[in-house]
Amino acid sequence: MNPGNKQKYFLPAVLGLSLIFAVIWIISLPVKDRINEYSGSQSCRPCHEKFYSLWNGSHHGLAMQPVTGEFLMKNRFECGTRIQVGDLFYMPVVTGDSLFITEYSEKGDSVDYSAIHAMGGKYVYYFLTSLEGGRLQVLPLAYDVKTSEWYDNPGSGVRHFENTTDAALNWKSHSFTFNSSCYSCHVSQLSTNYDPVEMIYRTEWHEPGINCETCHGPAEEHITAFAEADSGEYLPDVKIISTKAFSAEQHNSSCGSCHAKMIPITSSFSPGEYFYNAFDLITPENPDFYPDGRDLGENYTYSSWEMNTCSEQGDLHCVSCHTSSGRYKFRENPNDACLPCHESRVRDPQPHTRHDPAGAGGRCIACHMPKTSFARMDRSDHSFRPPAPAATIEFGSPNACNLCHSDKSVSWTNNIVIKERGNYQDEIIRLGRLMKEARANDWKNAEIISEGIINKKFNHLFVTAFIRLADIYNFEGLNKAIISVKGNESPLVRAASAHAMSNQAHMEGIKMLEGFARDSVTLVRINAGYALSRVPADLVLKGDTAVLFKALRDYAGSLITRKDQWGSWYNLGNFYAGLGEIEKAVASYGMAVNIYPGATPALVNAGFLYSQMGETGMAEASFLEALRSDSMMEAANLNLALLYGEAGRMAEAEKYLEKTLIINPVNAVASYNLAILLYETDPVRAGELCRISIKNGAGIEKYTNLLELLEKKISEKSRK
Repeated sequence: MNPGNKQKYFLPAVLGLSLIFAVIWIISLPVKDRINEYSGSQSCRPCHEKFYSLWNGSHHGLAMQPVTGEFLMKNRFECGTRIQVGDLFYMPVVTGDSLFITEYSEKGDSVDYSAIHAMGGKYVYYFLTSLEGGRLQVLPLAYDVKTSEWYDNPGSGVRHFENTTDAALNWKSHSFTFNSSCYSCHVSQLSTNYDPVEMIYRTEWHEPGINCETCHGPAEEHITAFAEADSGEYLPDVKIISTKAFSAEQHNSSCGSCHAKMIPITSSFSPGEYFYNAFDLITPENPDFYPDGRDLGENYTYSSWEMNTCSEQGDLHCVSCHTSSGRYKFRENPNDACLPCHESRVRDPQPHTRHDPAGAGGRCIACHMPKTSFARMDRSDHSFRPPAPAATIEFGSPNACNLCHSDKSVSWTNNIVIKERGNYQDEIIRLGRLMKEARANDWKNAEIISEGIINKKFNHLFVTAFIRLADIYNFEGLNKAIISVKGNESPLVRAASAHAMSNQAHMEGIKMLEGFARDSVTLVRINAGYALSRVPADLVLKGDTAVLFKALRDYAGSLITRKDQWGSWYNLGNFYAGLGEIEKAVASYGMAVNIYPGATPALVNAGFLYSQMGETGMAEASFLEALRSDSMMEAANLNLALLYGEAGRMAEAEKYLEKTLIINPVNAVASYNLAILLYETDPVRAGELCRISIKNGAGIEKYTNLLELLEKKISEKSRK
C-alpha cells in the first residue's frame, strides 16, 4: 500500500503558518447588542393603527404564539389517538390551559412533553417543548389546519430524492431544534446565546412573531423624534428604515432573508441590506430540486424567484404582489397582478389560456405559479415558468396541467401542449438533462454546458449549479467557462467561480482571486477567501497581500456565524487544517461531532488528520464511527482501507477497498490500491483494476507503471 494515495474527504491544501495571525482574530469579534433600541409592535399602534390591525392577525404577526388556554380554545384542538412516530407512539392531550404530547414506549411507560410555543398556523401548527441544554424542540406531532388532524411530523418531511433513499429523522435530532433551525423567521430580535463549550442555549427574543421592527429596524429613536417634534412638523429623517424607498432588490432581499433555502455567511441581517451580503443560496445542483429546477422538497420560494424572467427583466418584487404582512394584494382579481406588462392577456385571457376566464384555469397563477405540497404545506412556484408535462415524463417534476387535470395522463397533457404551444418545452428538457448528467458526474456534454455558460444561455442559478458541480467533482472541462464569468452580473455566479479557483495554483489564478477579493459583494469575497485558504502560501504572498488577507479574514469570520451548527465547526476545522493547525482542526471537527454525532464528513477529516499525526488508533475509531452513521460513505471506507494497508492489516484493507468499489466502481485510488494487494494472488483482476485507475485517474504515471508490471507478470506466467 502506498501512503501517498490517501484520499481526503474535503481538506484544504496546507497554506502555511505565516498567515494564521492575519486571519484568526476576526472569529471572536463581538456583535453589538441593540436590543434596548427596539420598542415592540405595541409602540407602533398609537400612530399606525391601520397597519397594526392588518399585521396583528396576519401569519407574520402570529408566526409564533405561546400555547395558552385562549390559544387552545380559539383553535379547538382535540385530543387525538396514538400515532406511531419511529418506534414509539405519541398522543396529543388537551387538558385545561395546557397541551401535552405523551410518549408511550413498548413497555407501556409514558412521558409527557408540554407544548409551550406554537409555530405557523397557515397550513400547519408545529409545537415546541423545552429539553435539556435550553433546547426548544419541535414535538413529533403537528396539527394539519386544513384537515384538522394530528400527524407524524418527522415522517412528513421525508424527501423523495431521485437517486437517494431518505428516512425520517428522530424528532430530537438537531434539525428539529428551534434554536438552531427555525428561529429568526418566527420570532423577532432573537439572541440564540449559545455556549459551544457547555453546549447550552440561553435563547431570548424580544417578541414572538415577525414584528414591525423586523422590517423597519429599531423604532426607539423614531418614536422619540416624533414625540419631540411639533404637530405637523416635517422631519426629513424619520429615524427608522422606510421601505418606501427600497429598490426591487432590497424588497426581495428583505423577504428572502426568511423565504429562502440559504446558508448564512454573517451573524445578522438588517432590512435594506443586499441578500448576498448576508447569505448564500441553494441552487439546482442540490438534490432537493428536480433536474429542471422545480422544487422537489422544501425550498421556500427565493430560489425559484431567482429563475423568474419577469423579475429579471423588470422591477417586479415581492411587495409588488404581497403586503408587508404577507397577504396577497390581488385576492379578488388575481390576474391584475400581471398588469401592466401583460395587459392584453389579462383583459382577454381565453386566447392565451384556452380555458374559461371565469374558471380556475383562467387565472395566470394556475399555470405559472402552480402549488405543490410538501410536509403538508403548500408552496407556489415563483419561477413563473410555463407548464412542462414533458419534464414530468423525463424527470418526474410536477406540472401545472396535471395538478389540475389529475384524472388525465401526462402523455395526454403533453400532446395537447405540443399541439397548441409548439416546442417551448424542448429547452427546459435540454437544460434538465444537462443538469441531471452533471449531478451524476457525467460530463459528456461539457462543451455544450461551457458554450451555454459563456454565451449566457442559461439562468444564473443553473450556471452557478454547473460550476459548483464541476468544483465538487474537480472536473477541469469547464475551466474556460468558469474563468469567463468572472465579471458576471450575478454574485452567485461570481462566487461560484471564485470558489472553483481553489485548484488554480498559479499566478494567473491569484490575479483572478485578487479581483474577486475586491468584489463589492460579501459572498464573492468570502469565496475568494476560501480559494485562497487552499492555495500555497508562497503564491499568496506574491499577490496583493492587503487585499488577499482581507478576503481570508472575511472568509474566517463567515465560518462560525452560527456556533450551534455542526457545519460551522466542520468548515472551521477545514480552515485550520489548511493553515497546518492540525490540533485546532481536530478540535473543531470534534465540536461538529458533539453537536451532531452523525457529522460523518467531520469524522472522516478528523480520522485523516489523526493518521497524519501517527495516531492510528484514533484514526481508526474516527473512520469506524463515521461508518456507523453511514456504512456506504465512500470516503470513510477508502480511508479506513488505506489506514489498514499502511498498518499491514491487509485482509481488512482488502475488505474496505472492495466495499469502496461497490459504492463507486470507478474510484481510481481504491482500484489502484486493491490492484497492489492482488498483484501476487490475482494479477489478471489486478490488471483490470489498474485499467480502471488509468481511465479515471487523470493520467497518474504510477497507475500506468503498475499496469506495465502486471502485464509483464501475466505474460511471464502464461509462458511458464
